[in-house]
Amino acid sequence: MKKVTTGLERLLAEPKKYLKGKRVGLLINQTSVAEDGRPSFIHLNRNVDFKLVKLFAPEHGVYGVDQDMVNVDHGSEPATGVPVVSLYGKDHASLTPEAGLMKNIDTLVFDIQDIGSRYYTFIYTLANCMQTCKEAGVPVVVCDRPNPINGVQVEGNLVREGWHSFVGQYSLPNRHGMTVGELAKWFNDELKIGCDLTVVPMKGWKRKMWYDETGLLWVSPSPNMPRVSTATVYPGMCLIEGTQLSEGRGTTLPFEFCGAPGIDAHHLAEILNADKLPGVLFRPQFFKPGFQKYAGKTCGGVQMHVTDRDIFKPLITGIAVIRAIAQLFPKVFKWRTEPYEFVSDRPAIDLLYGHPELRETLIPGNHSLADIEASWQANLEEFEPIRQKYLMYS
Repeated sequence: MKKVTTGLERLLAEPKKYLKGKRVGLLINQTSVAEDGRPSFIHLNRNVDFKLVKLFAPEHGVYGVDQDMVNVDHGSEPATGVPVVSLYGKDHASLTPEAGLMKNIDTLVFDIQDIGSRYYTFIYTLANCMQTCKEAGVPVVVCDRPNPINGVQVEGNLVREGWHSFVGQYSLPNRHGMTVGELAKWFNDELKIGCDLTVVPMKGWKRKMWYDETGLLWVSPSPNMPRVSTATVYPGMCLIEGTQLSEGRGTTLPFEFCGAPGIDAHHLAEILNADKLPGVLFRPQFFKPGFQKYAGKTCGGVQMHVTDRDIFKPLITGIAVIRAIAQLFPKVFKWRTEPYEFVSDRPAIDLLYGHPELRETLIPGNHSLADIEASWQANLEEFEPIRQKYLMYS
């Protein structure tokens, strides 16, 4: 297996090139590890050519131990004593650091593993920090890492005006097919952030690669992203968060399990398999979540088995799951009404999908799955030429 060299590894090989004499801030979590398995902050804290002065942590915290939508407090990193600033607190304002937090920093370094889906919040934490660094006059260095579900396939619609949130802060497709370094360049130019940005590119990564083809360690980017297969289904199955169904949190296979009490698992699997969706098989599954939705209760549902990930379409598959359950089990199915990612005035499903059309048309069955896919094409045709401008790898 060919080994990919990450942006972090390249920075650590030539730290003076990027950081000599600087006071450094690190925006990281547990995925920021070198090939020896040591965290980046251990390596940087030992370097005498610059000084590590502050860590910034995204959702889930610097070690990724907190569950989704749980506020994380400021603190210090125990192995080094370096202060940690949380960028996921009790309100929306906490998601963007104040310029004053950058006053003793000469360079902010970002190194976090993304998963290739619009909903994942780390990319917006990066964009927010880029905006603050522009205001404070602090350069940003992004250490690039692979898109784990490859950099070729793109799927989905764009977020419409009025529906942006921390799970869709900008108009990206649900599956965007870009690395975080490419997204950083897109943010900086297309959103006119205009910060002093350097992207340290990977070496050896090809767009067609899946993460398990890179030779890199897989470190779970968040508590419910344990495997590459989880990331593979996530661009569609994250939509389950916009419902009262269990998305499998509290089990060993989040997002690959889906269901609720009162669902006939065998009937559901039979109907979903009849859709003949590409690259996926549905198997009847019963599960009992240990926490979150339906904790301690037996749920009927399905496990999604991806049989050919190169033709699998996660978004339309996730939509097919929601539609089938809503139509087959109307007494069980409900949309989520609780506040979601600091938003309480719009349904979670609309924030995740990017506008209300899916919620308004899915259950009545006004549109086929093919119609829904076709509705994205104008968005994708609009996005693709812009995306092409920022692609760094072949």
